[in-house]
Amino acid sequence: MNAATIMKLISAKIHFSRNHPRFQAFLKSILSQKIEEGTIIEVTVTRPGEEPVTANLKVMQSDLEMFDELKGLAQ
Repeated sequence: MNAATIMKLISAKIHFSRNHPRFQAFLKSILSQKIEEGTIIEVTVTRPGEEPVTANLKVMQSDLEMFDELKGLAQ
């Protein structure tokens, strides 16, 4: 990844954090503890004028291995 792309990502993260400070605090709280097998992650999307749509997943060992690989790529 080149320096310009990294700078764009950092700028976007700062902008997102300013717009949604509670979401950043929520993620920091959740990610402060290790996510373990059996954890259920649920996401709900509510668009204006529509009913909420919810999906969830139960974390499996293979998911944890993928998360570790992604962390390695980010470093």
